[in-house]
Amino acid sequence: MADTLQTRVCGIHIRFDGATPLRHRAPHAKSAAVETETMDGMERDEIAVIGGGPAGLAAAEVLSAAGWPVAVYEAMPTVARKFLLAGKSGLNITHSEPFSRFAERFGTASARLRPPLEAFTPDDVRHWAAGLGIETFVGTSGRVFPTAMKASPLLRAWLRRLEAQGAKVHTRHRWVGFDGDAVVFETPQGRKSLSCRAVLLALGGASWPRLGSDAAWVEHLRERGVPVRPFRPANCGFDLAWSDGFVERFAGQPLKGVTATSDAGTFPGEFVVSRHGIEGSLVYAHAAALRDRIEAEGTATLVLDLAPGREATRIARDLARQGTKESFANRLRKGAGLAGVKAGLLRELVPDASRSAPDALTRTIKALPLPLLRPRPIAEAISSAGGIDWVGVDDGLMIKAMPGVFAAGEMLDWEAPTGGYLLTACLATGRAAARGIMQRLKDTR
Repeated sequence: MADTLQTRVCGIHIRFDGATPLRHRAPHAKSAAVETETMDGMERDEIAVIGGGPAGLAAAEVLSAAGWPVAVYEAMPTVARKFLLAGKSGLNITHSEPFSRFAERFGTASARLRPPLEAFTPDDVRHWAAGLGIETFVGTSGRVFPTAMKASPLLRAWLRRLEAQGAKVHTRHRWVGFDGDAVVFETPQGRKSLSCRAVLLALGGASWPRLGSDAAWVEHLRERGVPVRPFRPANCGFDLAWSDGFVERFAGQPLKGVTATSDAGTFPGEFVVSRHGIEGSLVYAHAAALRDRIEAEGTATLVLDLAPGREATRIARDLARQGTKESFANRLRKGAGLAGVKAGLLRELVPDASRSAPDALTRTIKALPLPLLRPRPIAEAISSAGGIDWVGVDDGLMIKAMPGVFAAGEMLDWEAPTGGYLLTACLATGRAAARGIMQRLKDTR
């Protein structure tokens, strides 16, 4: 006979049938995990997962697979909206680089994230997707994509698995805090309170708030003594002081075939000129270093090589061969292979470049400084840095100040570059939190 625990939450007497998973109950046991008296909309589930993004769904999958009754509560009309939007241009689920290198991509959080990642590696992500019927391939960059290049088939298969395992999903349930030990939701039917044995918060960070991750949870947790570091944009664009003429002519155009250097290192790639500044994958690779430099010094510089495929000596020689009667545009095109937005960017940032000697012009082409003003707003960022400080959670991802409440995904203080790292870490921390929940429930039977 399972142990029982009786308690009173908000004046409601609740009886819990121990901590034994439903799958392992005696055959004659009732299907419901609890017998609960309710009033004023109060309900009870054994485990509540608050947030229907990848971290929350991953936790629900592990919990329901082990037989625990679990329900996911999502504020939006549908789950995983950010996941779906990110997958519109090709869902990058993980990266194929060696695990030792992969696990170091998370900056100062790498040590704390390593155990979850070791338990759910990039190879495990691919096997997991295959188990859902989603085949994957490795692109030329080492990034891993579904063969269909879309997020929706994977999400549909994932939700079917959750349903088959007995997990429930409640949408339009916006978490608004705690009432004693109960969690409180605003729903289309009014306010509801829920008491449960364990809670997983997987409410995301502060990027793309229109899709649900608005960081409204921060003050609720701080009020309970949880240390939360301020959110900052990650994988974001930056503002520059473009002239009106440059914006009118070149906004929206990509700069391809360049390398960029910052405190993060030197990387090849491409980015896009925006009306406000610069955006794109090459910029995101440098975003954390540039953001930190701006915070420390008020400004930062991204240095571009506009012609990485040409040696400086060759460029200087070819520029010197151009006739004095040639226009500057022709000299750049014939001597350095620069035209269009690359030539326009050079003119924008170095207005007197046309009067430079070949050697000086070559140095500018090979190391063109872009003076950055500020990161773009966090609402535009792909992801965010900041969140619950690691000193505030234990190894099972339980919040120390709130026993029985766990956290996963971008609520925790970590950041990573684009390339499959973000999704893999969300999946891994969601699964790790689920294991932490199961262990706690077994320990407190």
